[in-house]
Amino acid sequence: MTDPTPIPTDALVIGAGPVGLFQVFQLGLQGIHAQVVDVLEQAGGQCIELYPDKPLYDIPGLPYSTGRELTQRLLQQVAPFKPTFHFNQQVSQLKRQADGRWLVATPEQQFLTRTVFIAAGVGAFVPKELKIDGLATFAGSQLFYRLPRPEQRKGRHVVVVGGEENAVDNAIALVAEGPHQAASVTLMHRRDVLQASPQALEKLAELRTNGRIQFITGQITSIATQGDRLTSVAVNTPEDQTLNLPLDALLVCQGISPKLGPISEWGLTMERKQLSVDPATFATSEAGIYAVGDVNSYPGKKKLIVCGFHEATLAAFAAASYLNPQASGVLQYTTSSALLQQRLGVETNAASA
Repeated sequence: MTDPTPIPTDALVIGAGPVGLFQVFQLGLQGIHAQVVDVLEQAGGQCIELYPDKPLYDIPGLPYSTGRELTQRLLQQVAPFKPTFHFNQQVSQLKRQADGRWLVATPEQQFLTRTVFIAAGVGAFVPKELKIDGLATFAGSQLFYRLPRPEQRKGRHVVVVGGEENAVDNAIALVAEGPHQAASVTLMHRRDVLQASPQALEKLAELRTNGRIQFITGQITSIATQGDRLTSVAVNTPEDQTLNLPLDALLVCQGISPKLGPISEWGLTMERKQLSVDPATFATSEAGIYAVGDVNSYPGKKKLIVCGFHEATLAAFAAASYLNPQASGVLQYTTSSALLQQRLGVETNAASA
């Protein structure tokens, strides 16, 4: 349910991937505080969801970095500006108000912002659904695509579907000692080979040996219900046997896929499912809305993180002029500007003398 009281802000950044985080940093240097919305449960975007531990070699100043390390560095970089993050939320509506501001809504929250920065990459990352007749009816009550809230897993018999890092980590988390521990956890994958970190696989093996987690190879073919409750799933094994697996909750971890989503419905000029922007300012066809990163299109566009960082920088300068047309616009440098160093929380020589 959407909070009816909009959060007023000068800037709303949609997307907390690397480019969105660097956008927050550049806005902070301009003295603009940002609210940040992301559909995922943590910052990092593609870097965290698609290649958290794979090497990146083309980030300036970093000969080598994983997606996870880059995200951590960017979060550290934006920390002085204290951005407010709103995770697990997807922007659904964007509408200009009479005073020129934008009313932006997610299913949980509304924002009243003077500028919007769309850093949504190739689209919002949404979980890959398990397509079984009648299963979608239980979404949010017994069917989950992210780790259920504590009260939704406490004392329940949970089946986890998936064979990669996220599925293994979630299965381990569900049996963790504490007041919200699941009654039982069964991890199921179509093959008997799991892809996760050595540490996670070692922990899983220990929990399987201790009888804390059961592992089944197979695929769900149908569900069984009683009244308005999901009671069990039918699993087809590699031996062509059918197992009836009772459960209270089903957690599906089959990966994610990007979808452009509601962006295409906001009335912004697009070209081949990308937002058209002015490469001098990265402004879209609507005043006060900017697009940076893989979501935008302009002549010579390259889908590289470093290009997104450049775009975020120019967009922040453009937004500063848009928000305060009377400002001098004199370029300042973090090496010498006392104002920028103050915003960064750096002690100047004068202050520390």
